[in-house]
Amino acid sequence: MSTPDALMARAKALKLYGLLAHWEEIAEAPWLAPLLDWEEHERARRGLERRLSNAHLGRFKPLADFDWHWPTQCDRPAIEELMGLRFILDAANVVLLGPNGVGKTMIARNIAHQAVLAGHTVLFTSAGHMLNELAGADGDNALRHRLSVYARPRLLVVDEVGYLSYSNRHADLLFEIVSRRYEAKSTLITTNRPFAEWGEVFPNAACVVSLVDRLVHHAEIIAIQGESYRLKEAKERSERRLKARSTPRSKHPKSDEP
Repeated sequence: MSTPDALMARAKALKLYGLLAHWEEIAEAPWLAPLLDWEEHERARRGLERRLSNAHLGRFKPLADFDWHWPTQCDRPAIEELMGLRFILDAANVVLLGPNGVGKTMIARNIAHQAVLAGHTVLFTSAGHMLNELAGADGDNALRHRLSVYARPRLLVVDEVGYLSYSNRHADLLFEIVSRRYEAKSTLITTNRPFAEWGEVFPNAACVVSLVDRLVHHAEIIAIQGESYRLKEAKERSERRLKARSTPRSKHPKSDEP
């Protein structure tokens, strides 16, 4: 966009008030459009770096490398649709349900990464880290601050719900997070437990039914079944090592030179 009105709109969006104060003097300057281009590109780059850093995604395998034939049950079209991020615009939730090692975390990280690239704020955390941090907050002010940290992102990914058991206090804190985000922002949860077993994850917690109800009210629930892919890879590595040890090394022929 290089018309005077378009250039002014871009300068306003960038909040370049110094330029705007002298707009009549510079509106026709040939360097104005390139300057705005540089500023937009640099802010976009820095914004992406900041969102990636704040998301805490860590290292992960790209979805292009996922072996879709390994799980015995996996709705590939539904997962690919999630990568389109429509659920974030609808403030809907996502639950990836399945046993250990079938790729739930990998898929969640890929969705989160796609959301960051699309300009959304994202935070990836494990259930244990988040709930223990909240439960350990020193005082009401510290707790309110930490709750706001988890309530703020457009997409919050809570990994590994169900791998540990938690107290009533932890259940109440997860309910508080889900309630603050309910119908406003998207939450993606990975779990190895069906909802009927969440009473074992949060034993005796009165809020479990309400927690599940708010979580799944506007949610895409995708079940993934199969054996652990990590265990498969570990077995393959072990077999390669055993094969390498059992293969005799070729001996180099002796040289005829003295």
